[in-house]
Amino acid sequence: MSASSTARRVAATVLAAGAIVSAAALPATAADRGHDRHLRVEISRVQADAPGRDDRSLNGEWVEIRNTTRQAINLRGWTLRDSDGNRYRFNDTRIAGRATIRIHTGSGRDTRTDLFQGKRDHVWDNRADTATLRDDRNRTVDTESWGRRR
Repeated sequence: MSASSTARRVAATVLAAGAIVSAAALPATAADRGHDRHLRVEISRVQADAPGRDDRSLNGEWVEIRNTTRQAINLRGWTLRDSDGNRYRFNDTRIAGRATIRIHTGSGRDTRTDLFQGKRDHVWDNRADTATLRDDRNRTVDTESWGRRR
């Protein structure tokens, strides 16, 4: 066998191996992209036990939501729910890239960083509850649980 035919066979083997590795890597890359898509917005913190007296601290109870991307995202039609079925529906709310917003239980004036549910009673159970964030197609985007439910 000549040196050039050996070199061609080695090159063909290397190219074939590269093609197999590339093909095997494609599904993992697609799965990773899908995973990232669901983690664009997440529940980053929950303050379920508001400091102070319960009858005066509705706005001390909040859920913080973070946009992990660089682009602003409109949360119109998204919902935030607790385990008892209390629901907050986002109107035309844009969360800036790499920003957070807090959704307070009580009343107040909405800003870019703070939204208010307008509730007259606490929503989040201090001992155990689950906050669920769903998108405008009712798909679960993220959940945050604490304590143990009976």
